Amino acid sequence: MFVTTYIFLDHFPDSIPECSYLNAQNESLKQKTCLVVHVLNAKGIRDTRWASWCRKINSDMMRAVSPTLNCPILHLLQKCKTFNTLKQVHAQMITTGLILHTYPISRILLISSSLSPLPYTLAIFSRAPNPSIFLYNTLISRLTVNNQVKLALSLYDQMLADPNLRPNNYTYPSLFKAFAAQQWFKHGQALHVHILKFIYPLRDNFVQASLLNFYSRCGRVDIARYFFDQIMEPDLATWNSILSAYARNSSVSLSGDPRLLDENTSSSLEVLNLFGHMQKSGAEPSEVTLVAIITACAELGALGQGIWAHVYIIKNALSLNHYIGTALITLYTNCGRLGFASQLFYQLPHTDIFCFNAMIRGLAIHGRGCEALDLFETMKHKGLTPDNVTMLAVMCACSHVGLVDEGRRYFELMTSIYGLKPKIEHYCCLVDLLGRAGLVKEAEERILTIPMKPNAVLWRCLLGAARVHGDLETGEVALKKLVELEPETSGNYVLLSNMYSCKKKWDDAKRVRQLMKERGVEKMPGSSLVEVDGSMHEFLAGDKSHPRAREVYLKLEDMNAKLQEHGHRARTREVLFDIEEEEKEEALSYHSERLAIAFALIATDSCTPVRIIKNLRVCVDCHSSTKLLSRIYGREIIVRDRTRFHHFNNGSCSCLDYW
Repeated sequence: MFVTTYIFLDHFPDSIPECSYLNAQNESLKQKTCLVVHVLNAKGIRDTRWASWCRKINSDMMRAVSPTLNCPILHLLQKCKTFNTLKQVHAQMITTGLILHTYPISRILLISSSLSPLPYTLAIFSRAPNPSIFLYNTLISRLTVNNQVKLALSLYDQMLADPNLRPNNYTYPSLFKAFAAQQWFKHGQALHVHILKFIYPLRDNFVQASLLNFYSRCGRVDIARYFFDQIMEPDLATWNSILSAYARNSSVSLSGDPRLLDENTSSSLEVLNLFGHMQKSGAEPSEVTLVAIITACAELGALGQGIWAHVYIIKNALSLNHYIGTALITLYTNCGRLGFASQLFYQLPHTDIFCFNAMIRGLAIHGRGCEALDLFETMKHKGLTPDNVTMLAVMCACSHVGLVDEGRRYFELMTSIYGLKPKIEHYCCLVDLLGRAGLVKEAEERILTIPMKPNAVLWRCLLGAARVHGDLETGEVALKKLVELEPETSGNYVLLSNMYSCKKKWDDAKRVRQLMKERGVEKMPGSSLVEVDGSMHEFLAGDKSHPRAREVYLKLEDMNAKLQEHGHRARTREVLFDIEEEEKEEALSYHSERLAIAFALIATDSCTPVRIIKNLRVCVDCHSSTKLLSRIYGREIIVRDRTRFHHFNNGSCSCLDYW
């Protein structure tokens, strides 16, 4: 038939009768005419003698053939499962003229994008007569779904070049979905400008939600919140987008960078605040909502609210998928309920790499390094391939229990066996591993030989190791680097000042404090959170603002008296000031975790474990006194500092004094 068609074209007269198609009664002639038009379009014939005829025929045929949703060929198209069947239906669409209509073309583009090679789909689009904005939007959407972002952008540029077309509200959401990664941020910003140009004023919730999601995925939660506040009646998807944005911003890091703690806490609190507004709006939470809520509770250590979310999932028969499972494991490990986390892990119907990573990390930060390594081996036996997060958790496990040789070995296996390129976080963990074990010089050599520029976390790990092992020379080198990278971070100065205090080098300690003063650096206050009856209570060092402060300080006096009765001697070496020992002991007794423990002892039942969350590393004196308090009062005290958990029970700690 195609040979006949080409002969027909070669001999076609210059003057085309207007009735050549509409008056044709013979179905075969109609089909041949359709083929003529399609071939002309396909071959890109631009001769003026054919152009007007093609436009006339296209217009007439569009009126003559009116496809409906019940069109048999469209039903066949929906049933296509293979490329060969698609081609057969495509041929029928060509011969019947259906291919010249916008809606059928959109349907075949959708099916073709999932069944056929990409060039075939693009060829269908390129042969569409005068493609409408609807067809452009359809193909752009399919290309972004298939991760063909550059092609989608090219098609968008082609659309802009057509003076008869104008992007609309359906053009941008799919593009923004494709740009939801940091490397596409500049493209997304440019596209945002186009929105202001083409569809301003912006009142479409769908477009606003796509902008919200784009900026949140790129880490710009502030801009995402602006767009959220513009939406009058957010739907569930929009609520989920903003909740997930804040939850991602509060995700707990193994690095324990103190600069991020306040920001993380603020983001987590905002998740719970927004969720309260969502409940008032009448929107029912979905699995995505609950993942965000549980993630925020995990960061805050808000066990009560997290358990509420878990109960809600069970009562409403929501799917306990691996996303929720991973979030719950993180929640229970971050709240000191390692047993709950382990029980949940083994009850999950499906455990993927994310579930294993969460559980291995949980065991690591609770000082159960050997169990973490055993679980890692179990994961490998199940056929799961470790990723960068897995190896970071494994090395963290080695670091917390002093498994130096194993840590070194796993670091080398990343490249040699698993084909993973170590990131800066892995080098930080390696330096921490070596530093804790007293291999301070080797840790310094590692920093100087890594293939990327050392960041502040690396130097802080080295400074911490130098402090623990009294290596003033290395500590001074580390602080010099830290002052260059983070001149306003107080913890760096405090660590070195502590080192000088331990060595009774008061002049040097004063010099460091004077440097802080000159640079306008203020010491980050110690802060501890304790949950009582579902409410979080915060205490700062020397804090007297709590409503029950008088009772707390009376209990604190009782605690100090009993500590002395049981032979406790305050570890005053790290107190920053050259003052009398008695004053140093008093300064130590007002540390935030002491106040939190005192409050918990008077506000909770005697059989309830005391759970403390501290923003800084536990000091030596508080660690030794808390061990003794757990025995004196017969209470289990669980403290989560910025890097790990300490389970104090009957006079001992789970870290075995290795932290």
